[in-house]
Amino acid sequence: MKTIILRHRRENLKKCSLRGLEKRDDLAFYTYPIHQLPDVTGFILLKVGAPPLTKEDSDRGLLLIDGTWRLAAVMENQLPFKLEERSLPTHFKTAYPREPNPEQGLASVEALYIAHHILGRSTEGLLDGYHWRDLFLTNNSFA
Repeated sequence: MKTIILRHRRENLKKCSLRGLEKRDDLAFYTYPIHQLPDVTGFILLKVGAPPLTKEDSDRGLLLIDGTWRLAAVMENQLPFKLEERSLPTHFKTAYPREPNPEQGLASVEALYIAHHILGRSTEGLLDGYHWRDLFLTNNSFA
């Protein structure tokens, strides 16, 4: 199953952690609000605070919203459908330096990596262009 990434058109691509992954066969990028999403029946929406994502979800498609917290909330509220929601376990730590709360939240590529790891999907190359790759892998016992 593919992972669909819905990226806000105002996302700063110079800072976007998913930059460079657009040509992967297992990912499909769509720009909000420009592109209409394909049929996502049976997909799971990755969302903070939802029940945890598990290996049992591996046969489902995954929708990841990519944007600032504020823009992501707007995008989610504008979705013309309701999907089952899942979250990532809270013990994972970001390596992305952010102010004022450096430990809060994950970079999109980190969330994507964790989700693919949990679902048993390929993580090969997902972090190749991520500046904080080694720190993220070490901090989360992937290394």
